[in-house]
Amino acid sequence: MSLVEIHGRLANTAVLFTLVVGLWALFNYVRRQGISPSYWGTLVIGELLLVVQGLIGAVMFFQGGRPPRIIHFLYGVLVLLVWPGVYAYTEGRDTRREALIYGLASLFLFGLALRAIGTGSP
Repeated sequence: MSLVEIHGRLANTAVLFTLVVGLWALFNYVRRQGISPSYWGTLVIGELLLVVQGLIGAVMFFQGGRPPRIIHFLYGVLVLLVWPGVYAYTEGRDTRREALIYGLASLFLFGLALRAIGTGSP
C-alpha cells in the first residue's frame, strides 16, 4: 500500500472519528454530563491519528508529492491545532460546558477534515 493510499484512508478515518467524537460530546451535554476520562483518552487517540496523518503528508511532500490546491496545507495545520487549542481555552476543565465546546469543536474539525480531503484530491 502506497503512502498516498494510507494518507487517504487515514483521512477517511479522521473524518468519521471526529464526527463520532463530536456527537459523543454533544450527547453528554444533552444528558447533563461533563467530559469523562474515556472521552479524554479518545481525544488523545484522535490527536495522535491526526499527527500521524500530518507526518505522512509531510513525508509525501518531501518526496515530491503536492496536493492540487495549496490551501490543503492550511487545513492540515488547522486540524492539528483544534483540540489542543480547545484544551488550552478550557484549561482542561471537564464540566458540562466543556462537553458542549468539545462537541462543537469536534464537528468543526469534522468539516475541516472534509475540506482537507476535498482540497487534497484531484
